[in-house]
Amino acid sequence: MGHSVTDEFENRGEQLMDQIENGQTKYKVGFPPRRNFIGEFNERFNETFFADDPLRPYKDKPLSKKLLLGLQFFFPILDWSRHYDLRKFKGDLIAGLTIASLCIPQDIGYSKLANLDPQYGLYSSFVPPLIYAVMGSSKDIAIGPVAVVSLLLGTLLQEEIDPTKNKEEYQRLAFTATFFAGLTQAALGFLRLGFLIDFLSHAAIVGFMAGAAITIALQQLKGFLGIKKFTKKSDIISVMKSVWNSAEHGWNWQTILIGASFLVFLLAARYVGKKSRKLFWVPAIAPLISVIISTFFVYITHADEHGVQIEAIAIGRTFAGMKDYQLDGNKEMVALGTMNIIGSMTSCYVATGSFSRSAVNYMAGCKTAVSNIIMSIVVLLTLLLITPLFKYTPNAILASIIISAVIGLIDYKAAFLIWKVDKLDFIACMGAFFGVVFASVEIGLLIAVAISLAKILIQVTRPRTALLGNLPGTDVYRNIEQYPEATKISGVLTVRVDSAIYFSNSNYVKERILRWVRDEEEKLEEKNQPKFNFLIIEMSPVTDIDTSGIDAFEELLKTLKTRGIQLILANPGPVVIDKLRLADFTEHIGHDNIFLTVGDAVKACLTRNGINEEP
Repeated sequence: MGHSVTDEFENRGEQLMDQIENGQTKYKVGFPPRRNFIGEFNERFNETFFADDPLRPYKDKPLSKKLLLGLQFFFPILDWSRHYDLRKFKGDLIAGLTIASLCIPQDIGYSKLANLDPQYGLYSSFVPPLIYAVMGSSKDIAIGPVAVVSLLLGTLLQEEIDPTKNKEEYQRLAFTATFFAGLTQAALGFLRLGFLIDFLSHAAIVGFMAGAAITIALQQLKGFLGIKKFTKKSDIISVMKSVWNSAEHGWNWQTILIGASFLVFLLAARYVGKKSRKLFWVPAIAPLISVIISTFFVYITHADEHGVQIEAIAIGRTFAGMKDYQLDGNKEMVALGTMNIIGSMTSCYVATGSFSRSAVNYMAGCKTAVSNIIMSIVVLLTLLLITPLFKYTPNAILASIIISAVIGLIDYKAAFLIWKVDKLDFIACMGAFFGVVFASVEIGLLIAVAISLAKILIQVTRPRTALLGNLPGTDVYRNIEQYPEATKISGVLTVRVDSAIYFSNSNYVKERILRWVRDEEEKLEEKNQPKFNFLIIEMSPVTDIDTSGIDAFEELLKTLKTRGIQLILANPGPVVIDKLRLADFTEHIGHDNIFLTVGDAVKACLTRNGINEEP
């Protein structure tokens, strides 16, 4: 029996080869089955908001199993904790202690960026990580305050309330802002609108982060140089004016010495960590060592009495890819939003995933979110036992820690690559960068979003088109600019549209195709060659078309008829051919003018022209 099946396949193969050699094909462009409005709407809705099919695990399951799976969906800890063991705890313990040593000094510094007292930075690395450990899906992300968010919060809020004169009101406003930030995150996750974040391009993010890093570093000149009166503005011009004006009253050399010495130490530790992955703990623990040594030094020498200013009051998907597990972006937003909502009620300000800490967490060998719990416990012990000693921590040390931390946000290699690959992307990158540096963080963010959206609009409204030619000896048709050896077929012009056709670009697509037609006619006329009478449009890249696009094709068909040119379509997709059929365009153009491939279309055109030679 197996032999007969083999023979049948061989016979079919021989028949197909005969058809191809004879320039024939039994395949035609197919029409998808018709769907009613509700069915089509449901399909598009589910594809947009539920492409990951979150209900699939619940199908054909008993009610008790559905309830358990539902609880595990919202609280992943109920799932992975069942398989937790001592080996995983060992990895999480080491990772938790490592990121705690990094987060404690960073939190103190970042709280200053938000114009809050140091303990609030530590609170934000205590409560939110516990909530995330219960609700989050990432094994590697380390939760806590981050520099850019801290700066953005502090910059925006101080325009409403003075953090020095109205301290308590400012703090309440910060916690309220955190509540609504969390509410927005959770709502976007519940409504499965996380895809909106994708509208901010990678290039814009690179520029924004680099600008924010420079802005944050400039803000630290106050503590680094021992300046008492400093501008509240964040743009580079205001900051440099403030620094220059303060030079008349003299900078504090002791503060500069302390800050510069420990900045060199931190940068050296960072360099060592980059050179050897086994020494990842060196840059992780260096900030804490700096705080301990400098605090002890100030305490025993009473340097605060000699002008040294002290404190008066005490990214997940990347690492998921490295470990080959998937993250649900919407579920992550719900977890991050919930932790900020609860955190705002416990004196925490906005917390999120820190890339630097997450990298340390990953390299330290974390296995689960328990590393966040370990970090939280260490932070709690710090709050209970060590916080009073932080009043002797020099501002210069905190400035050095922040400067060394944000240097990593300046990704000049990525910016150079963006310049090489896409100049429009580079404009978005530089627009966001200069917006942050010369205006403000919020202006830079606004420019980043605006340029990203403008890029999308340009690409949508001005899609690419290409003139196709035949690769000699094959049935393949490719862009003649990319393949100079590709040749045009006499009597036929073949054009490809590389985009969906909507109201935003339909008129441009029509005019661009007509320009190809005019240009080709002029070239043939100059060479005294006969005109072409067939225009083939390769439709495979056209994923969708709306009524404006169909109207444009109707107008194109009429214009071509006046020129004596027949319009031919090749390989339209199921969505496109269905809409063309519903609009009766397939009747207007004729079913015999719609082909499966460009090769089939060309052969038919040559046959109609009385040419039997293969192209």
